[in-house]
Amino acid sequence: MNDTIQTLKTRRSIRTFNDKPVDKALIEQIIDAGLWAASGIGKQVPIIVAVTDPELRDRLSAMNAKIMGKEGFDPFYGGRTVLIVLSDRSVPTYVYDGALVMGNLMNAAESLGVGSIWIHRAKEEFDSEEGKAILAKLGIEGDYEGIGHCVLGYSDKPAPAGAPRKDGRVFWAE
Repeated sequence: MNDTIQTLKTRRSIRTFNDKPVDKALIEQIIDAGLWAASGIGKQVPIIVAVTDPELRDRLSAMNAKIMGKEGFDPFYGGRTVLIVLSDRSVPTYVYDGALVMGNLMNAAESLGVGSIWIHRAKEEFDSEEGKAILAKLGIEGDYEGIGHCVLGYSDKPAPAGAPRKDGRVFWAE
């Protein structure tokens, strides 16, 4: 089987990250793959914020947990690297474009032996005054919507097995 298709079939969400840091060179490769995602009319509007600073990572985790109503819980499952995908609301395809970036990030991570998971609630985080202040401090200007957090790391456990694919999801019009 083709390596790309194999990666697409074996990638799973990791929910038990250990403390081993992901090497910066691997993070850069994963980010580069995200930047190569398809985008509507080739506009390339999504941006990626690579968070490796423990203080900011923990602040984002706390914000995310509060939004989900589980204060004290770590929605990033211990992962120490968070790639935040934001997309420019002025472009009609911004959500789809951001979702494609997220998919590329997770599949690239899998291909490099790095675990990942998509964590939601980035929209709520960065629509808040606190989230907007974080972006401003980072020098990010514009009307961006949070699409998702791609949390990266390594698990001490094997990745979970994939569920069988459901029947009845393909329709041919020949």
